[in-house]
Amino acid sequence: MASSITLSSSFLPSQLSNSSRVRFKPYSTSTFKLTSFATKIRASSTAFAETKPTEPVIVEKDVRSSKNILACPICYEPVTLIGATVLSVDSTRGSSLQCSTCKKTYSGKETHLELTVASGSKEYCDAMPLATEFFRTPFMSFLYERGWRQNFVWGGFPGPEKEFELMKDYLKPVLGGNILDASCGSGLFSRLFAKSGLFSLVTALDYSENMLQQCYEFIKQEENFPKENLILVRADIARLPFISGSLDAIHAGAAIHCWPSPSAAVAEVSRVLRPGGVFVATTYILDGHFSFIPFLKPISQRFAQVSGSNFFLSEHELEDVCSACGLVDFTCTRNGRFVMFSATKPS
Repeated sequence: MASSITLSSSFLPSQLSNSSRVRFKPYSTSTFKLTSFATKIRASSTAFAETKPTEPVIVEKDVRSSKNILACPICYEPVTLIGATVLSVDSTRGSSLQCSTCKKTYSGKETHLELTVASGSKEYCDAMPLATEFFRTPFMSFLYERGWRQNFVWGGFPGPEKEFELMKDYLKPVLGGNILDASCGSGLFSRLFAKSGLFSLVTALDYSENMLQQCYEFIKQEENFPKENLILVRADIARLPFISGSLDAIHAGAAIHCWPSPSAAVAEVSRVLRPGGVFVATTYILDGHFSFIPFLKPISQRFAQVSGSNFFLSEHELEDVCSACGLVDFTCTRNGRFVMFSATKPS
């Protein structure tokens, strides 16, 4: 059953080399020292959220297979790493991955691993919806963190830092594991995840080559960035290149409304999450007085068909798509049009 928390507008912050051929090696059990942030809700006609640091906590988690996660997007079988001993932001260039079953090879670009189904084709190119192609342009990729994302505050988005604090509460059960930042854009949250030390491995995934290029450039500009715990991957959200049940957590920030088929994408999310894994996402909801517009639902469906971009009319729609794809324990937090929701892969 869905539960919901409403946040008041006062919650909003101000705007804003040696060549080798190896299999991925298991990692030993590790202990992570984390600082948790407790969220406290004050009961009133409108709830206010506060975050304050608590005492450091020790999270012990077996992450032996945390980096043994990549798979062929065609047959979902494990891939073999060629040209490096371990994958990271710095080792991508010159490396490649080969499927253990169909033997297809996927190349490592200067900034990312290329793991789309059509990777390596010379003549064929997938025609993607307008919403997808819009975010593949160099201009949009450059603009995303330099003005575009800041405008989300008008839709109720509380800003990256507050969103990060909110999502950490949902992610508590899987801290210390690995996380996929799906449709990561220019890596705004991917970099926050990597620098936080809360996860053993962060995978930043997007279909846009230019977004991944921007993410790479931002990483290069930061001193002492933990590159060894982050990899950049280009892939289709509806064909995720991960072994089934290999991921502890998946985050999709302001992304699900841009997916051509949310149900196909969430089905993939469900497939690659391990039992007990957590899916956290944010999007917009058009409800309230919008719900009284006649024929709004069929209009939204036609709009999605033409543009490839979706808009949701209620929290129940989001819960329904999660449930249909096998995820349970749906819960959400609201602030105006903004919603952050979470669902879990059954144990």
